Amino acid sequence: MSVRRAALLAALLLAAAAGPAAAQLLQGTGDGNVPVTVEADQGIEWIRDSKVYVARGNAKATRGDTEVTADSLTAHYREKPDGTSEIFRIVAEGNVVIATPRERATGDKAVYVLDKALVRLTGRDLQFRNAQDLITARESLEYWQEKHVAVARGDATAIRDNQRIRADLMTAFFAEDKQGKTALQRVEADGNVVITTPQEVARGNEGVYNALKGTATLNGNVRITRGKNQLNGERAVVNLNTGISRLLPGGKDGGRVKGLFTPGTTPN
Repeated sequence: MSVRRAALLAALLLAAAAGPAAAQLLQGTGDGNVPVTVEADQGIEWIRDSKVYVARGNAKATRGDTEVTADSLTAHYREKPDGTSEIFRIVAEGNVVIATPRERATGDKAVYVLDKALVRLTGRDLQFRNAQDLITARESLEYWQEKHVAVARGDATAIRDNQRIRADLMTAFFAEDKQGKTALQRVEADGNVVITTPQEVARGNEGVYNALKGTATLNGNVRITRGKNQLNGERAVVNLNTGISRLLPGGKDGGRVKGLFTPGTTPN
């Protein structure tokens, strides 16, 4: 069987097997009944006893305007009581790229669990990018589709223009605007949080970034450094748009804030 015929057969099989949950992997635009088309250079297998489809060699799955490419794609399906079947898990391995006109995610391996609407990327070059923002991680990147939430683990960073937020664990919340574009709303950062701008570096144990206002709130062992000047406290609000940082008392007793200013420099 030629690769082209194999791709057509797999497209028909996937379209027949995919229930409503399967369509969430390749959301795309337009009619929700649009089938998934799968292509591969080295052919496509249907392993009936294992209940999987395997596409190898520059494999590509397309539905609407969404495309998943990888060295191999494996779709696991199960049989339903009514005699039909549905795909419940898709694994992409090797040079994985998940792309729409609005977002792009990359990694070495991607596992999509349809029952949870969860995509989990692992390996090198872990990235999730839209028009304004870039999120990277060292250990894993998760995207919960129904909740529009991304979770980055291990040296996680969120970058917008010349502003950067880094933390051990980062949870990003997105929402669609009127044009259907995905926009970052809020980032919750935990563990060794560092906010970097061209003018200053702010550190804390945890923080929340409001993307709509351009402000970040840091809590716990806060240090703000600008040149040779440093402010220390338990809580701070950093406006990334105006460059104004406010160090505030924290804790039950209010606490105190402290500034260390080096002669010959100008504090803000």
